[in-house]
Order: sequence, then C-alpha cells, then structure tokens
Amino acid sequence: MEQTWRWFGPQDGVTLEHARQAGATGIVTALHDIPYGVVWSVEAIEARKAEIARNPALGLHWSVAESLPVHEAIKIGEGDLEPLFEAYRVSLRNLAACGVTTVCYNFMPVLDWARTELVHPLPGGGRALRFNAHEFAAFDAFMLERSGAEADHPPDVMVRARAWFDRSTAADRDALLATVMAGLPGAFDRYDIAGLRGMLALYRDVSTERLRENLVRFLRAVIPAAEEAGLRMAIHPDDPPRPLLGLPRIVSTAEDLAFIVEAVDSVANGITLCSGSLGASPRNDVVAIARHFASRIHFAHLRNVSNEPDGSFMEADHLDGDTDMIALVEVLLDEQAKRRDAGEPRWRIPMRPDHGHELLGDVGQTGHHPGYSATGRLKGLAELRGVMRTLSRTRGVPL
Repeated sequence: MEQTWRWFGPQDGVTLEHARQAGATGIVTALHDIPYGVVWSVEAIEARKAEIARNPALGLHWSVAESLPVHEAIKIGEGDLEPLFEAYRVSLRNLAACGVTTVCYNFMPVLDWARTELVHPLPGGGRALRFNAHEFAAFDAFMLERSGAEADHPPDVMVRARAWFDRSTAADRDALLATVMAGLPGAFDRYDIAGLRGMLALYRDVSTERLRENLVRFLRAVIPAAEEAGLRMAIHPDDPPRPLLGLPRIVSTAEDLAFIVEAVDSVANGITLCSGSLGASPRNDVVAIARHFASRIHFAHLRNVSNEPDGSFMEADHLDGDTDMIALVEVLLDEQAKRRDAGEPRWRIPMRPDHGHELLGDVGQTGHHPGYSATGRLKGLAELRGVMRTLSRTRGVPL
C-alpha cells in the first residue's frame, strides 16, 4: 500500500519534512481556504502540488484529495443544486487534469466527527481523543436543549449526563462546545450554541430516507464526470457511526455501504475504509466489511478504537483496540494483489495512519489539528509498515 500522510497545508504545524521523516511518500491534503461550493481551479491545485514538491529531496507528491467537501445545501437537498453539482464536477476534472485521481469526501450532516475529549490522559503522559457518551448527551440535551434529545440516549447515560451538567462550570461547557466543534478539522465554520441550533433546524425535515435520496442525487450528478476523468471517489464513513444531535447518518453500516455502491454501479463510486469510524460501532465487523467491499476500497484510514458498553470509545494504539488490524491489512494486501494481477495500473491502495496519540514532544504543543500530531502518527505508520512488510513476505503479496 502507498503510505500517505494528511497535511493541512502551509499553516499546519506538522510539516512536509515531518511526513517524510515518518516514512510517507504520498500527501493527503485539500484546499481548505476555498469555501464549500467554489471551484478548485487548476491554478490553485497546481500551487498546492508545487508546495508539496518544492523540495525534490523529500520525494513527496499529492496522492489523495481529502476532502473535496460537499456543500451543506446538497445534503439538505433544497433549491437549485445544479450550480453546486457543476462546480463539484469542474473541481473533479481539474484535480484529474493535475494528476490527483483519488478524492475522499463525506456526507455527514453538520459535523465531520465528534469527540468530547481531545486530550484524554494516557499512562506515561500521552494524550488521546475520546468520546464520552454521557458528556455528549449532556451537550445534546442540556446545552443545546434539543427537543427529544433525552429519548435518544440510554437512561443510565442520561443520569450521568445530568450529573455532569449540574456540576459543570461555564468553562467546562465552553470547553465541551469547542471540542465538539473540533470535529470540523478542515473547515473554518465554528458554531456557537445558537448557530448550531440554526444548522440543526435546516435538517428538521431531512429523514434518513431523504438524506439517502440526496446522496444518490449527488452521486448521479458527479460520478459520470469522475468516471470520464479516470478519477475514483471514496466516501468516508460516519464518525461515530450512529445518529447524532437528531441528525440522520447513512454511511454507518455494511448495509449502508451496499446501498451506496449499488446506487451508482461504477468503479468511480467507492469507499474510504476508515477502520476507526466503522469500528466505533461494536455491531460492525470491520474486517468482514473490508473483505466484502474490497474491490471498491480506494483509500484506507487505518486506526483503532476501544469501545465501552455505554457507547463511549477511545482512540487506541493502531495495533490494539477492537479491530484486528493485522487481519484488516491482510485483506487490503490481498485486494492489491488481485488488482496487480488483473493489470490495473493503479493497483496500490493509498493508506494513512489516522488520529494518532499526542506523544513525547508533541504533548501540549500547538499548531497541529486534534488527532494529527506528528509523533503518534509516526508511531502508528511505523507499526502498520511492519505489519505490511511481514504479511507481504509471508504471504507473497506485493506491498
């Protein structure tokens, strides 16, 4: 697999030099300064490519666009969407013309991902991302005061949510809001409570079925252009894979993925296999999902989580947690071998380590996005590289 590294651009405190030191050769990035729905021009794409390639000694290239964002209006499905579809198609064609032919995107309403702690302490002083079910319930029911919220959380979770809220300070509640808003790592829209209520109101009439219809409408509008350009799109699963804040989630299960790939049956309509997102539901057998959808996996985020009975979970070490990472890598390497043997020119699956712990000198440092410090990802990539090399040698499959 191609070893890649997410980089948030020139303002990222984790540099391209760090990516190369970690052993990556591909860069996963996006034009985060361009507003949603605005075309990514060839000039802007080439400028980012030039930044990545400015030091030839690093040997880096732009491997995956993550993410080319889907405008919220497309997810809501209201109004004349053709200008937004056309802007997306033009951006896809421009990326392909510049040699960037894998695009990761998501269809999660409002929030890209949700956690309640960004710096949960680990033994030895490291820090991890964590989702505490009772804190999120407190945010939903008592800070947002969303109608019907209490019915969406188990009774025992609501008891602890009330206790947390009753003892919380204004600073605690502000910190929780900021943490939830950190789930927009590539965007610059951050909502206060009133703003978030306003966003949720826009989805008041968007059911699961309607959100699915809106996704299919989007796919039918853009996948033919992607296919014509030789580009592969890879939808990212919901994180976590469950409804949040009363919003529907439609990329959470094997059944969801089957619906998506069958809705527009094209190799250009593929999946980002995020083992951590899918793995945050104990009902998901991530290895089985990867095996079933292997031919549609165009990109892989390899990370692990440890689940708890109440719905809480924490980012684990890459080779620990609830997903058998060795078995998962085995599935991906076997799929690569099939693609190579079939003569596919782009047979390697780009992968990246995801959501590393803060470790060593990264602890307490600013300048990196939550989950994207340097040392934790370096550790994860090194561990995954060891697994890949061992399996490649013992099974006789290509890296």
